[in-house]
Amino acid sequence: MKVDNKVDEICELPTPKRDTELRQVWRHLRRNRLAMIGLGVLLVFLLCAIFAPLLTGYDPIKIDLGNAFKLPSTENLLGTDWQGRDVFTRILYGSRISLAIGLISVTIGMLIGVPIGALSGYYGGRFDLFIQRIIDILIAFPGILLAIVVVTVLGVGVENVMIAVGIASVPIYTRLVRGSVLAVKEQGYIAAAKALGIGDFRIIMRHIMPNCLGPIIVQSTFQIATAILWAAGLGFLGLGAQPPDPEWGAMLSKGREYIRTAHHLTTYPGLAILFMVLGFNLIGDGLRDALDPRSRKHK
Repeated sequence: MKVDNKVDEICELPTPKRDTELRQVWRHLRRNRLAMIGLGVLLVFLLCAIFAPLLTGYDPIKIDLGNAFKLPSTENLLGTDWQGRDVFTRILYGSRISLAIGLISVTIGMLIGVPIGALSGYYGGRFDLFIQRIIDILIAFPGILLAIVVVTVLGVGVENVMIAVGIASVPIYTRLVRGSVLAVKEQGYIAAAKALGIGDFRIIMRHIMPNCLGPIIVQSTFQIATAILWAAGLGFLGLGAQPPDPEWGAMLSKGREYIRTAHHLTTYPGLAILFMVLGFNLIGDGLRDALDPRSRKHK
């Protein structure tokens, strides 16, 4: 116990200083106008996803052929589609699907990729060589192509899209965490912990991984945006959410058939994808600067 306490004193920052660090990150993030715009956009989408039933009185999947192809009006803010369904309502409910795919798929990628990358970077040797050759093979495939292959094997559907996009994200997290661990494990306090007989698991979880959280958080914001794009692409190809689910990529795919006569069927779902991805990218850029101590010193 005494040895552990000594290492904790060497390796960990005091709680008050850690709180101050968080406040510094937030203050730096608040000064970044683009990051705040991105955060605002994401909050709007999140609120729309949560309170969709309160924001519209229409059913997103109920067919009303008598109201098909209506242009945007006070009754239907963004018009109706080829089956008379309200486009605004379908976009609101579609935000639930896109956010769920982004968050869950990135979580899957992290749960698999982070431990593999941490062990690979920490132990090195033949184990690291074996893992990295597998990652090289996976990285050789473009992420969206790898996701298509996985969906083809598992079958179409939202759940399989989440798994496919998550698996396609594993190489990214593995490489990222491995590089961070390789840098951190060379620090003096890690050598001191090993010299004092602290176990590898405790060193990794208590003293290495907390110092790798910054890059993981930043990468996750960008990866959620990428996952939403990939999911929309799979939906566009008919490999994602199936009708009548209001998924943005599927809405784009069907709407392109009527793009000359009813452009609102593709314009508004496309803008929804654009703004959500832009929001995650802006907040990701802001977090990257805010979590970098060197960047904060210059401002």
